[in-house]
Amino acid sequence: MNKTFAIVKKELHSYFSSPIAYIILIATLSLFNVFFFFIIDQNHEASLRDIFILMEFMFVFLIPLLTMRMFSEEKANGTMEFLLTSPLTLTMIVLGKYFSMLIFFTLLISMTATYYFILDYFGDPDPISILSGYVGIWLEGAFFIAIGLLVSSWTRNQIIAALVSYALIFSLYFAASFTKYFTGSVESFFMQSSTRTHLENFAVGIITPSNITYYLTGIILCLVLTRLSIDNRLWQ
Repeated sequence: MNKTFAIVKKELHSYFSSPIAYIILIATLSLFNVFFFFIIDQNHEASLRDIFILMEFMFVFLIPLLTMRMFSEEKANGTMEFLLTSPLTLTMIVLGKYFSMLIFFTLLISMTATYYFILDYFGDPDPISILSGYVGIWLEGAFFIAIGLLVSSWTRNQIIAALVSYALIFSLYFAASFTKYFTGSVESFFMQSSTRTHLENFAVGIITPSNITYYLTGIILCLVLTRLSIDNRLWQ
């Protein structure tokens, strides 16, 4: 476990030793703040439901940019072989990379917690639905990061990694849009495959085992496939 934390520390130091992390944090939070006040002004309700939906849409675009370098950069710089021959297991490497980005993502969304206190000062928000929404957006971000990590393990080209991540995440995000073309079990499949379907439940305070299972299954599957990808040298 200590070795995994060492990778996490190394990755986080890499993020914050360059201005990119700070630019992303400032730019993203600035956009969130603008839309927060705009949405509250338009809706006139003490709720973050629409904010969570907006966050989901923005993370669809942002997370592939954050994850595209996670393994691709190692391969492009020729440090992947060194990493694989170090006294670290493949599981440690995958989890270290994953947790480092998850911590960065958690820091980002935690900075929006002030929205609740603003709503609480001026209105009477439902803390349960807001907490549920944050749990949902955190799980969805964790899922998107796992997808980006997996794709990054397939190629040494960061642009390709970002584009393929976009393709996969957009497919999940817009899956519910295809339900109008199908009926029955196929319609249900597309509806349940859509990330929007599950996040909308979290955003209104509905947490069910199926919603949690959806995200956790996706995260675990992507992490397992990432480890297999590295183990079988699919990156070569």
